[in-house]
Amino acid sequence: MATPTVRKGQGDVKLSREEFERRLKERFYDPAFEAEAGAIQRVVDVAWKAYDDYHKSPRTRKAGPGFADPDFELPLEWLEAREHILQAQREHDDDGARARILVVCGAARTDETCPGEMSKTFRLTQLAREEIERAGFHCDLLDLSLLTAQYGRQILPCKACVSTAMPLCHWPCSCYPNHAIGQVNDWMNELYPRWVAAHGVMIVTPVYWYQAPSVLKLMIDRLVCADGGNPDPTTTKGKDPKKAKEIELKGWSYPRHLADRLFAIVVHGDAAGAEVLRRSLTDWLTDMQLRPASASALVDRYVGYYEPYATSHDALDRDDRFQEEVRNSARALVEAVKLARAGQFPRADRTIHDPRPK
Repeated sequence: MATPTVRKGQGDVKLSREEFERRLKERFYDPAFEAEAGAIQRVVDVAWKAYDDYHKSPRTRKAGPGFADPDFELPLEWLEAREHILQAQREHDDDGARARILVVCGAARTDETCPGEMSKTFRLTQLAREEIERAGFHCDLLDLSLLTAQYGRQILPCKACVSTAMPLCHWPCSCYPNHAIGQVNDWMNELYPRWVAAHGVMIVTPVYWYQAPSVLKLMIDRLVCADGGNPDPTTTKGKDPKKAKEIELKGWSYPRHLADRLFAIVVHGDAAGAEVLRRSLTDWLTDMQLRPASASALVDRYVGYYEPYATSHDALDRDDRFQEEVRNSARALVEAVKLARAGQFPRADRTIHDPRPK
């Protein structure tokens, strides 16, 4: 098959010098910065040159041994993220290490900023945490509300490289940081190793408008590189779409970098959508070849069904059955991880080949 044409034509997005400066100076709107106007202007001048010359990855080194092209220059930040992932995999594979469960709090609400009150989801994660730690496991709590509450904390959106060709989607993601256009402070390079090190993952999330909260969806989209992503960017010479298409059409193996980890899901809502989101999250994780711990580990419920938002925490206080279901979900995940580490949890049959990969 001939390599398809790389399609272009969305138009030029480059900013003028004036617009670039206006956007950058928005970060210094506070009058407290006025005394440093001269220093800020000098920073703006340097930033403009980096943007105009497109310094995406200003610090690189040769890839070195273990890569298809050892002489290809790779970003230091990507290499560091890769090493953290490799170390996390070694920890995951260490049979003598304490079992580890990643608990994801998928709510955006927090009492540390607007709206000034914690989420019910966070409270539920604490119930799960108690059960996980009671079992002697390490509980790694990932609170995604930090994206709304903590300075500089962000997950940048997926650029959908996989839709051009799977090998263009690198593991870990190499789209960020992009220093030329100010796409920095991306949290994912810290989150990839936390997923890799986990023996089990428990997602606890509310429903927002029939969907996953945006803080959770951002992470979901950026985990696409864990499902078939290319661990060697030198094969595509960085981000060369034509080379990536050629590689995919020759036959791509779609490596599942998180395969065989166990999972549990708790979804709660107030009126609608909990069942749909729980199914969607289950499909997503099983597509990546993670495995549900058990039927009791997958829960969708309503708290204060059609009751006022103002009393929703009180409704959760009263709903001791739902609280127990959350604990049971965590317990089921703990037991599944114990069985899996002992070689007693049924493993996926790797002799069965998917006729429609990815």
